[in-house]
Amino acid sequence: MTFTPTPRQLRDADRRIHEISSPERELREARHQAEGYRNFLASLTGLLAAVFVLKGQEDLSKLADATRWWVIGLLTGGFAALILASWLSVSAVHGRPGEEFLMEAGRFVRYEHRRTRTIWRMVEAARWLALLGVLSVAAAVLVTWVAPSS
Repeated sequence: MTFTPTPRQLRDADRRIHEISSPERELREARHQAEGYRNFLASLTGLLAAVFVLKGQEDLSKLADATRWWVIGLLTGGFAALILASWLSVSAVHGRPGEEFLMEAGRFVRYEHRRTRTIWRMVEAARWLALLGVLSVAAAVLVTWVAPSS
């Protein structure tokens, strides 16, 4: 027995497909995903800071000069990457303050399409920066655990 959809079912399916693929929905979904990454990055950054403060070596001056500078560089780079990732996530969710897009329908649809692509790029960059930041801070902590003292 073959299923044949009724004309009403076809119209309803067309409407649902149109709703799913609308620029408004894509923009809403992109912002929702960016919010999730923003929350993740905030908690991750706090967790890493706590781990370093609690488990890292308390006094870096006890490390050999080269090792100490490597640890400082890794920490600085890692936290800079995490801050930039957080900034990108917040910017993806909320946009720039005062950004206006009140215009005619055609320009508004183009804005939604462009903004959605921008959000996806920002979230992707934030993901990679977060990974880089986590690996950098983790490497710094590991170096402080295993490096010989001066």
